[in-house]
Amino acid sequence: MKTVLLTDYAWPDPEVERSVIESAGFSLAIGPAKASPPAAIVALAKQHRPVAIMTCWAEVTAPAIEACPDLKIVQRIGVGLDNIDRVAAAARGALVTNVPDYCVEEVSDHAVGMLLAWARGIVAFDREVKGGKWDAAGAKLRRVSDLTIGITGFGRIGRRTAAKMQPFGSRVLVYDRYPPSGGFPEGVTGVDSDRLLSESDVVILHLPLTPETRNFIDAASLRRMKPGSLLINVSRGGLVDNDALLQALEKGPLGAAALDVVEGEPNPPRALIGHPKVIATPHIAFASTASVLELRRRSAEEVVRVLTGQKPHHPCPPP
Repeated sequence: MKTVLLTDYAWPDPEVERSVIESAGFSLAIGPAKASPPAAIVALAKQHRPVAIMTCWAEVTAPAIEACPDLKIVQRIGVGLDNIDRVAAAARGALVTNVPDYCVEEVSDHAVGMLLAWARGIVAFDREVKGGKWDAAGAKLRRVSDLTIGITGFGRIGRRTAAKMQPFGSRVLVYDRYPPSGGFPEGVTGVDSDRLLSESDVVILHLPLTPETRNFIDAASLRRMKPGSLLINVSRGGLVDNDALLQALEKGPLGAAALDVVEGEPNPPRALIGHPKVIATPHIAFASTASVLELRRRSAEEVVRVLTGQKPHHPCPPP
């Protein structure tokens, strides 16, 4: 019986994946729930020699792929592909696929929620009140309709974030290396990255992590941002230089950061996530009961689709 390897999973059990894979006549080999180091994934690949690999957070490296002579597909149980060696997969003749649209509503909601929490002081004042301080006179809050919102990346999630901000009356700027061929929608202004950084009160990152976008927000970028502005990252931690961000929070111009993702997670720098000007959540922007179930089911179905000779719904070519 052909084997599918599930390297790791971020939920209580792998029963959704097992049901779909085994119902299609394949065997499911299951690694530890917590993502193992790359060497351990290579060992799993050598042990099971799977025809398909499903990975959540674990790195699927070239040696792991090379250990699977009959590999047909590497399925990312998620959107980003930075933990899969797509070049090695292509050399093996294996497809790489993902589920790019399962959490569009959740991630855009999370970005807007972080913005509102900052603009209305919800997190900061919650901390104060719980600490015994009641200081309504100290509130220096913002009218959301007066803010300029800069969105970097105008894919599915960026478009939904822009659409959700428009009813607030905010000015919306967008930077994307590949702007839509039909132009930006009404109420959205396309700009270059310099203008977006210098004019935005809030900068929201919706970029994929690639060699070109790593440290997209560095010391030079942060110096161009408006005094007192907010940086929101709900994409990938590697888009932001942690040291530069900490310096910008300490010395300006940045007023605050809201981070669902941080380089170094799940053990990010304590000085950064513990900073009083930072709102932090543990890489959960994608999550809801509905989105996680959809992600798991669709990931397993894509594997079955490829293994039964059908075309994948979401192939991802090598970079």
